[in-house]
Amino acid sequence: MEQLAALIKQLELRLLHTDMCVNPSVADALLSERFEEIGNDGRVHSRQAVIEWLLHKDVQQKWSLEDFRVKMLSNDVILAVYRAEKINLSPEINSKTNKGSLRSSIWQRHGDSWKMVFHQATKQQ
Repeated sequence: MEQLAALIKQLELRLLHTDMCVNPSVADALLSERFEEIGNDGRVHSRQAVIEWLLHKDVQQKWSLEDFRVKMLSNDVILAVYRAEKINLSPEINSKTNKGSLRSSIWQRHGDSWKMVFHQATKQQ
């Protein structure tokens, strides 16, 4: 289970940290055609809206995924739960910039690969 958790965490970070303008195929490789997200604003976002965000996000911005854990929902479906925090990469201040957000993702196995089918973010108070 630890290896699977490490793999899913790596895939989550790949989605967040890849420059999609340089590597647009990453979104297709990791997001299911049925993907949807509930953002920390409480609204449902389509796959295309999330891809647009990924294409236009600050490529210098990095995140730390804390308290990362997974639960098997079936042989081919995993729930990932974690806290995401933006990291300040300024040389003077190398710290997390806010309390972050609680996140959950559902990943489904497709052959030898995994694709995210659902994601939800909740601002942490």
